[in-house]
Amino acid sequence: MIVSTKGRYALRVMVYFVLHGNEGYIPLKQIAEAEGISQKYLEAIMTTLSKAGFVDAVHGKGGGYRLNRKPEEYTVGSILKLTEGSLNTVSCTTQGPGACNRATCCHTLPMWEKLDKMVDSFFEGITLADLLEEKQEK
Repeated sequence: MIVSTKGRYALRVMVYFVLHGNEGYIPLKQIAEAEGISQKYLEAIMTTLSKAGFVDAVHGKGGGYRLNRKPEEYTVGSILKLTEGSLNTVSCTTQGPGACNRATCCHTLPMWEKLDKMVDSFFEGITLADLLEEKQEK
């Protein structure tokens, strides 16, 4: 599994909101400049986050984005799943049309499924608040 820039940037932006949450709605341009992300690419990420209800958006003058929940209520797993689609480590553990046609006879599939569960559990066990605490502890 390789987390794309979309997933990594979404996490960075969500942490930015936690750090600057008392500033109200934060303009996209400000976030893009502070995080070194192209504004156009950030628009796509913010659209995804907004449509999923992870952030609130206000358009027009004085508009921008902000979190709509406490940092403890956002898991890294939920953000990555939203932006990446899944956290599967190998393609054969996906469900649906891309599922492996050898699933019934594959002796390695249980290992991959166990790894996927470990990855999911790991990321679901970390909140945005945890990320900030970990940084402060160093």
